[in-house]
Amino acid sequence: MLTTPDFTEITATAEIRTSTHGNRAKCLQRLVRLDLPVPKTVALSFDTVRAIAGGRLPDLRALIGVFDDGALLSVRSSSQMHDWGGPGTILNIGMTDAKAADLARTHGQDAADALYVGFIRSYAVDVLRLDADGFEGPMTPRLAKAEFEAEMEEPFPQDPAEQLAEVLKSMARAWEGTTARLLRQAQGAPADAGLGLVVQEMALGIGQGLSGSGVVQFASPETGEPQVTGRWLPQGQGRAALSEADAQFIVRDPRGKALEDGAPEQVAALKSAGRLTRERLREEMQIEFTLMNGQLSILDAVKCPRSGRAEVAIAVALAEDGIITRDEAMLRIPPFTLNQLLHRQVSPLADRDVLTRGIAAAPGAATGKIVFTATAAQAMAAQGEACILVRRETSPEDIRGMHAAQAILTERGGMTSHAAVIARGLGLPCVSGATRLQLDARKKMLTVPGRKVFHEGDIITVDGSTGEVLVGAPPLVEPALGGAFATLMDWADAARDIGVRANADTPEDAAMAQRFGVDGIGLCRTEHMFFDSARLTVMREMIFAENPADRAAALDRLLPMQRADFIELFRMMQGQPVTIRLFDPPLHEFLPGDRDGIRALAEALDLPVSRVQARIESLQEFNPMLGMRGVRLGVTVPEIYEMQARAIFEATIKASRQGAPVVPEIMIPLVSARREVELVKGRIDAIAAEVKSKTGTEFTYRLGVMVETPRAALRAGEIAEHSAFLSFGTNDLTQMAYGLSRDDAGRFMSAYVQLGVFPEDPFQQLDIDGVGELMLLGAERGRHARPDLMLSICGEHAGHPATIAFSRKAGFDYVSCSPFRVPVAKLAAAQLSIQDKHLPQRVETLHEDRG
Repeated sequence: MLTTPDFTEITATAEIRTSTHGNRAKCLQRLVRLDLPVPKTVALSFDTVRAIAGGRLPDLRALIGVFDDGALLSVRSSSQMHDWGGPGTILNIGMTDAKAADLARTHGQDAADALYVGFIRSYAVDVLRLDADGFEGPMTPRLAKAEFEAEMEEPFPQDPAEQLAEVLKSMARAWEGTTARLLRQAQGAPADAGLGLVVQEMALGIGQGLSGSGVVQFASPETGEPQVTGRWLPQGQGRAALSEADAQFIVRDPRGKALEDGAPEQVAALKSAGRLTRERLREEMQIEFTLMNGQLSILDAVKCPRSGRAEVAIAVALAEDGIITRDEAMLRIPPFTLNQLLHRQVSPLADRDVLTRGIAAAPGAATGKIVFTATAAQAMAAQGEACILVRRETSPEDIRGMHAAQAILTERGGMTSHAAVIARGLGLPCVSGATRLQLDARKKMLTVPGRKVFHEGDIITVDGSTGEVLVGAPPLVEPALGGAFATLMDWADAARDIGVRANADTPEDAAMAQRFGVDGIGLCRTEHMFFDSARLTVMREMIFAENPADRAAALDRLLPMQRADFIELFRMMQGQPVTIRLFDPPLHEFLPGDRDGIRALAEALDLPVSRVQARIESLQEFNPMLGMRGVRLGVTVPEIYEMQARAIFEATIKASRQGAPVVPEIMIPLVSARREVELVKGRIDAIAAEVKSKTGTEFTYRLGVMVETPRAALRAGEIAEHSAFLSFGTNDLTQMAYGLSRDDAGRFMSAYVQLGVFPEDPFQQLDIDGVGELMLLGAERGRHARPDLMLSICGEHAGHPATIAFSRKAGFDYVSCSPFRVPVAKLAAAQLSIQDKHLPQRVETLHEDRG
């Protein structure tokens, strides 16, 4: 073994560490320790590569002397984490006129010429950055050298040390480039991340006998199930086998030729290496190998590429086989990876004709015919056809159409726009803020500059995981909720130490939440129950009522509908807690805004159009989201909350008789002052007493507040005196704390984040410093006044791992998120609990040093 201050030969006992030489160098050492046939390799440390970038080269004569005399070399990057990337591999360093002549004698002239031309081209284009056009097409070594000399005004170098020097300098400088730095930082790498390099003796893959190169892995990249996959290229080098048309399969396959047909012993050796690396490296690996005259060499092994579904299946299988612990299996899976299992996805093998891009507002993918109205969506769904609802922006009036659609696409809006929030709750893919769209709903046309015009009925695909809108119908991959996913969720439930509830507005939402194993419902938005066509008419009659008596009469008709909703919801949740938010939106959202809708409403109410128009105009507000909504409606139009309270209590009695006892949690929205809570609480308590007296049945309920205004957070102490729980609605709290419209902020938010005004979009990731401080003040003051106060978050941020970390640290009891975010939240919560349990002990992973 040769070790110098600048480089180290990789042996079983060499001082090679991931933190100093990178992931590839450490993995190669592990392969050596497993007695696998790894060619002789030298590792250059991060410090050495930094020195090379600065102009100081190691002793290259000494480095080349480590290898067999006349050996060709390759150089590969070795970043600390595989995902951080690095410059591409350079092969066949040391190819000179003399070496080409030697290879012609041993391997044939054609093979020698192909290697020499390939290296000249790679050296010129990839190392010295010459124009690739001059080296395209069929070429001999003489012509390639002539082109090089014409470009460089000097002969092609014949000194292997000079060639190696240029390769090392090129790769070191490429790592320091701006583009490379930004790309790896996007993968989570620190700004000062180092690059190691490994110099390896070439196993050519070219010979008179069985020779070639290949890549093999032993788990399906799509499902993670045990399966030998990969490609093999006779008389080939590097990873070309993955893309060459002449490449063969590894194991016998009815689709074509395979390595196993002629070399069963070598394939058996590869399978043995796969089993060994899985057991000892504790990971499913992808192995790069060569055969040279039948002799196997293993050049490299990396974590095998995999989909999110395969990621889960592999981690669970490793744990079930006792190779890793359950805790480590959970820690290996990024929580948002689960989105790929919960929703259909565009196949990674599909061609993508991207029409436009927007904000990836709700994950998953769906294909359907374009429709421009909720009514059209319902009509198409009734005919059994899939549709995509395309709107400038959605409103509560579009709810039924959103239920009928397969996906939602909007020109305006952001991550917390109406379309995005509802889509996530329904589990529908959504792309919002697709600002390049030109939508003409009247003419039923959709255009993007430079593309053809799309009409209603044309087929598009919405990919809410990437924010892309695709032309046509690419193949989709179905979700996978059983097997390994179910096992992982069981493990997460056992490990987590914070509750996870779901936001669910309908029995269908509750059923989905139960499918994911929630601890209850943390937010039921009752207003969504009123947009059914039959109920909407009665709701509008209530809005148009001239006096409290008429208003109460209309609400009496809504009462049995609400009661039935709550009975079904309580029945679905089987005694688990259900938090019901009382009516929140401004009344104008239930009224039509177009001429046809106003005329239809006038006919339904038997009123003149002018009177209907006047009433609608009287309800308009300059800023309705800060106006007559939430508790303000409950105080000034108390009949609405009284009807809802009565429906809740009567449903509680009936559901408790049919099943587990129900203790409903009633939440008052948009509170700013203690007196608001006192007024509403007094009326609700009176309704409760009346229902108990009338039915002769006792029941229990809890009354709490949704903290959405900064003042409510600051005055939480006095509000808590009348509240059993406080649930922070971070959507509105963020909006009010920043003074930003969540629907309009998308127009400038990306620029703000890029310029460093905000570290992240505060509507996508909870602002811990600002909004979080308000929440901490509210939590502290609330619990000081009432130690048994239950605390939670029910805004859209609640399913984000960073929010869950904040909530655990703050002592919150639970988080509540959209049903399809529940698995993400559960896994994130489990990971945080596991990390706390293991600190300061580190949990081992493939990327960490182990001796």
